[in-house]
Amino acid sequence: MPLVKGKAAKTRKGFSANIKQEIKAGKPQKQAVAIAYSIARKKTKKPKKANR
Repeated sequence: MPLVKGKAAKTRKGFSANIKQEIKAGKPQKQAVAIAYSIARKKTKKPKKANR
């Protein structure tokens, strides 16, 4: 199952889901938390505005 990304990764539910997924994949807890923070910190892409 892929990690939660975007705005959902910044919520408590999405953040903890990412940690659980990484721990299940065999990563140490500290590394799983670091990955979850990294994904939550990334910006989501905004649609481009049309210049008229």
